[in-house]
Amino acid sequence: MFNLPQALKRLVIGRAMRSEELGETLLPKRLALPIFASDPLSSVAYATQEILLVLTVGGTAFLYLTPWVAAAVVALMVVVVASYRQVVHAYPSGGGSYEVVSRNLGPSSGLVVAASLLVDYVMTVAVSVASGVDNIISALPSLADYRVLLAVGFVALLMAMNLRGVRESGNAFAAPTYLFIGAMLLMIATGLVRVLFGDAPVAESAAFGVEPEHGKDALAGLGLLLLGLRAFASGCTALTGVEAISNGVPAFRAPKSRNAATTMAVMGITAVVMFVGVTALALIAKVHYVDSACQLTGLPTDCTGYTQQTVIAQLAASVFGGSDSILFYVIQAATALVLILAANTAFNGFPLLASILAEHRYLPRQMHTRGDRLAFSNGIIALAVVAGGLLWLYKADVTSLIHLYILGVFTSFTLSQIGMVRHWNRVLASEGDGAVRAAAHRSRVINGLGAVTTALVLVIVLLTKFTQGAWLAVVAAVLLWLMMRGIRRHYDAVADELAVQDPREESVRPSKVHGIVLVSKLHKATLRALGYAEAFSPDTLEAVTVSVEQDDTRELAARWQEFDVQVPLKVLDSPYREITKPVVQYVREYRRSSPRDAVAVFIPEYVVGHWWEHLLHNQSALWLKSRLLFTPGVMVISVPWQLSSAPRADHPARRAPGAVRRGEPTPARGAREPERL
Repeated sequence: MFNLPQALKRLVIGRAMRSEELGETLLPKRLALPIFASDPLSSVAYATQEILLVLTVGGTAFLYLTPWVAAAVVALMVVVVASYRQVVHAYPSGGGSYEVVSRNLGPSSGLVVAASLLVDYVMTVAVSVASGVDNIISALPSLADYRVLLAVGFVALLMAMNLRGVRESGNAFAAPTYLFIGAMLLMIATGLVRVLFGDAPVAESAAFGVEPEHGKDALAGLGLLLLGLRAFASGCTALTGVEAISNGVPAFRAPKSRNAATTMAVMGITAVVMFVGVTALALIAKVHYVDSACQLTGLPTDCTGYTQQTVIAQLAASVFGGSDSILFYVIQAATALVLILAANTAFNGFPLLASILAEHRYLPRQMHTRGDRLAFSNGIIALAVVAGGLLWLYKADVTSLIHLYILGVFTSFTLSQIGMVRHWNRVLASEGDGAVRAAAHRSRVINGLGAVTTALVLVIVLLTKFTQGAWLAVVAAVLLWLMMRGIRRHYDAVADELAVQDPREESVRPSKVHGIVLVSKLHKATLRALGYAEAFSPDTLEAVTVSVEQDDTRELAARWQEFDVQVPLKVLDSPYREITKPVVQYVREYRRSSPRDAVAVFIPEYVVGHWWEHLLHNQSALWLKSRLLFTPGVMVISVPWQLSSAPRADHPARRAPGAVRRGEPTPARGAREPERL
C-alpha cells in the first residue's frame, strides 16, 4: 500500500541509515570548516556594518574610531580562538564550554553555559538568515515586501537539509562557503590594488551626509567612551559561533582533536583577514551606513522610499562597478548564501549540545535520539521552529534581532575560560613532568587572558545592549536554566521512585486478578475482547456496561442471553448519562474492597485507516484509559478491532499464529493451537 507521508519523508531526507553507518558521517577538515565555521566566517558580512551603524549616531565625526574598534575585535578574536584550541585538546569528547564548566565549576554553572549557548544558537539562525535576506534585497529591492516569508522559508530549507545528515549537508554547504571566502578575498585584493594605483573605490553613500542624532554630535569624555564600547560590543558579533567546533569534536575524523584544532586555526586566520579587509575598504570607500535612511542627507529621492544597501553591497558596487558588473551579483549571491548557511553552524551545534544535555537528563530524552539519517532530528526541528518564530515576531529585522545576540556566547566564553584555568591548576598540582608543566603554564596564561578579556566584553555588552533588548535574552536564558533544572529533578525523582530496594517484596504477585471487559454493544469487537480476556485466564471475569439509555441496556441484556455468553454482565446505572465516571468509580470501589487484588480492564477499540475517522470512534475509550491509568493496581488493555478502512497485514508471516483469513480453509482438528497469552 502506497504511503504518501513516508514517500514525502524519503524524498526530503533520503533513505534511512543503519546505526553501523555512523562512521561514514564523520567529517574531513575540508567539510568541517563550512559546517562548523560558517557562522564566524559569515559574520564578516555584518560585523563592520554594525560598528559603522553605532558610530554614525554622531554623524561622521566619530568614524575615526572605526580602526581602533576593529583592532580590539581582532585582538579578542585571536585570544578566543587560541583559548578554544586549548579546550579542543583538553576535552575532545565534545560538549565544549558546557563540559569544561560542568567539570571544573560545577553542574549549576555548566547549566548557565548550556542555557546561554542554546539561546545564542537560536539567535545565530535568526540573525544570519535575516542578514542574508537583507543582502538579497540589496540586489533585488523588489523582494523587500517578502522579507519575512523568505526568511522563514530559508529556515525550513536549512532544517530539511540538516535532517538529511551532517555529511550530506556539509557537501551541499561547502561550495557556497568557499565561494564566499574566494569572492571576499577577491574584492578585498581588487580594492586594495586600486588604492595602490591611485584609483580608490568610492561608495555610493560617500556622497551623502549623515545627520547626527540630537545631542550626539558633541560627545566627549565618558559619552565618547561609552559610544566606542557600544561599537565594540556590536563588532563582537564577528566572534559568534567560534565555540561550535569545540562542541562538535566527535563529528571529526581521527585524530579528532588535532583536526578540530587545525580547523579552528584556519577559521580564525580567515575570519581575521576578511574582517580587517572589509573594514579597511569601508573606510577607504567612505561607506556611510545609518539606522534609518532619513538620517542621510543629499538623497536623490525621499528617504522613506530609499533602501540602503548593505556595507558589502556598497563595497562590491564601488570595487566592481555596481549593477553593471557580474562580480557585483556574484558577491551579493555568495554573501546571501553564506549568511543563510551560517545558520548551519547552529543547526549542528544546537542538536549536539541538546543531545548531551538530554543524556545528562537536563532535556527530554527525545533530544538524544538520532533520526533516520543519524542526525539529532528532534533538536534540528526544535531549533527551526523557535528561530522561525523569532523571525516572524521581529519581522526578520537584523537591527532588532542583533540586540538579543552575542550575550549568551560571551557568557559561555567567560565561564569556559575560568573553567580551563582551574583545569590547568589541577594539572599543575598533580603533574611532575617538566615539559607537561611548561605546556600547562603556557595554556593557563592563554586561558586566563581569555577569561579576563571575554569577561570585560560581557560587561560591556550588558551595559550597552541590556535596555535595547538584550534583557530578553537574559530572561530566556534564566527561564531555560530553570526549566532544565526542573527536568533533571523530575528524572531524578522518577529514578528514585523506580529504584528497587527489596526485589522480593516489590515482585509479590497479587492475590488474584479480576478481569473486567467494558461493553457498549454485543458485536464482533466485544466478542473478541471477551475472548482475549478469557485467554489471559483471570481468576474472575465479568463484563460491565453503563446504562445510559434503558432501551439499549434491555436490548444488550436480551442479546447476551440469546448468544448464551458465559461471562456475567453487570450493569452500572448512570442517571446523569455519564460513561467514564461510573466505570472509574466501580473499579476504585473494587480496589478499596480488595486492595491486594489486581484489576485488568479490557477495552474494545476500533482501528481506522483515515485521520477523520479518529474523530468518530474511540473517544470514550481514550478518556476511560486516561482516567483508569491513574488508579493504582489497575491494568488497562486495549483490544483492537481493525475496520475495513484500516491497513491490513496481508502477508501470512505478519498475521497472528493460527489466524485465518476469510476464504481460507480452517485448520483441521488436532492442528497445533496458538499458545495462550
